[in-house]
Amino acid sequence: MTTPAPHLGEFEQLLLLAVLQCGTDAYTVPIRRILEERTGRRVSRGAVHTSLERLEGKGLLTSRIGAPLAIRGGRSRRFYEVTPVGLDALRAARTAVVTLSRGLESLLDNRR
Repeated sequence: MTTPAPHLGEFEQLLLLAVLQCGTDAYTVPIRRILEERTGRRVSRGAVHTSLERLEGKGLLTSRIGAPLAIRGGRSRRFYEVTPVGLDALRAARTAVVTLSRGLESLLDNRR
């Protein structure tokens, strides 16, 4: 029996999508930048860090520590990658929105 994909909140969905958008360069700064640019919302560093840790704890992300950087005082960056379970959760969330939206196109596409 297949385990259902975990439920994602809106911010969790946005974070996973931002990580995917960043590709191999997915660390906090570009993740946050993409979130802000593409959603038009301000996002705090703390919210990003806390949520990335929570998503990793749920098995939806993995992370690795990069090489130490002189420009960061010898500190390393933590890079994130969406796991197959994370991709399944994103697919399930997208399917739910598409299914619930079906038949409402004229209402949702009507720009006032």
